[in-house]
Amino acid sequence: MAIGINNSLQRIQPSSASVKVEVLAKLYLESKPATISDAMIAQFCDWLWGEYQSLPLNVEFSWYERYPSVVEMFADIKQSHVWVSAESYDTTLGLNPIYNFIFQAIHDNDHYLTNSDFSLEGEIATYNATAKRAPSLDIQKILYSESVLRSAAYLFLGHASIAKIVFP
Repeated sequence: MAIGINNSLQRIQPSSASVKVEVLAKLYLESKPATISDAMIAQFCDWLWGEYQSLPLNVEFSWYERYPSVVEMFADIKQSHVWVSAESYDTTLGLNPIYNFIFQAIHDNDHYLTNSDFSLEGEIATYNATAKRAPSLDIQKILYSESVLRSAAYLFLGHASIAKIVFP
């Protein structure tokens, strides 16, 4: 009898993964946008440009939605190609849109390099790979906001939220 009760309770309680998604999503959704200096934006853009130049991919713009699965994205990357969706161009950093395009290409390649899916755990693994190459803590914070917190909000809501960079 106790086994049946424990199994019923496990089905009612949210998983630890869904709790993490909710906590991180709320951090993103409820935080005010961070103030980022022009010097930090310039450093971030310079770093992104250097990362982009080392990508072994033919990166192409797409008006269409994001990849529905990593399987499809990985198949393209194995062919040295990746599509970057226009949905990725809505950050509020005040960047030239090319840098949003570049960031997404780098991010998608890091998904491939870490063999990470689009779950929260996959986004964290991808963030960790990218952050190791970042030249400063401030850039790591921007990457965390974009890669982990914004992704958690997407997973929590089921759709993209209003884009912003937050430093909770």
